[in-house]
Amino acid sequence: QVQLVESGGGLVQAGGSLRLSCAASGSIFSINAMGWYRQAPGKQRELVARITRGGSTNYADSVKGRFTISRDNAKNTVYLQMNSLKPEDTAVYYCNADGVVTTPLHVLDYWGQGTQVTVSS
Repeated sequence: QVQLVESGGGLVQAGGSLRLSCAASGSIFSINAMGWYRQAPGKQRELVARITRGGSTNYADSVKGRFTISRDNAKNTVYLQMNSLKPEDTAVYYCNADGVVTTPLHVLDYWGQGTQVTVSS
């Protein structure tokens, strides 16, 4: 059983910063990639940022230059530093881990429960 536990969401004024964390726990051998997605009311879930085990990253165009994703492979933890936040960043942010290899052997994808980020204007 693998669990992803997110933390760090909250309410912030426009222009402010927040840092999200997501820790994966369980019988994990390795994780291919970890990322953050978000879903605003009435909209589809979208990729915010993703980082591979080797450190390659990709970002949504809307957050480039403002958000930074990082990862601690030893702790199976991914972070999202969000700066210069805008009201349009308001959403529930979900952590994702894909290509999770566990013991006994399974390779699956997992999602966190989500954390609310609200940016006031």
